Parts: sequence; C-alpha cells; structure tokens
Amino acid sequence: MDSTARQARLKPEFAGLYPPLTPDVWEPAAEIGARVLLWQVQQQGTAALGMRLLDQNHFEFRGGWFRGSETDLRTRVCDPAFNGPF
Repeated sequence: MDSTARQARLKPEFAGLYPPLTPDVWEPAAEIGARVLLWQVQQQGTAALGMRLLDQNHFEFRGGWFRGSETDLRTRVCDPAFNGPF
C-alpha cells in the first residue's frame, strides 16, 4: 500500500462559501479541514458537525492512501473500503 500526504484545493467557483480559504491552491487536506472546522464552529456553533468538512463537489483531492490494483480510487481513512495503513 502506497501513501502520500492527502492534499486538497478549493475550486474557484466555490470560494464564496469558504472565506478563510484561498481557492485553487494545493494544501494539506488536514490543514484545510481544520480551518474549515474552526470557521464553521465560529459561524454556526456545533450545528454543522457530523458532516464531511470538505465537500467533494467543492474541492479537488490528490494523494492519500492508495488501495492497490483493485481500484484506482483513493479514499479517506473513515471510508468503509479503507484497507490501510497496515
């Protein structure tokens, strides 16, 4: 199983939804997620918790754990089909 740091970037057309982020810049997904979480909690309290922070329609992703030859998709650790890191 191969891995690289998971990165994300905000698509420019959704920049207005995420004021604390700079669109179209690759950054570690964990850092972007932390900034979005802090911003959401400051704006909405805990009402937004429990949902994915980085909507796959609003962000592009690269890196992360690679599941191998059965699929070319990458996944998050919390996804049911995650087979790593061991």
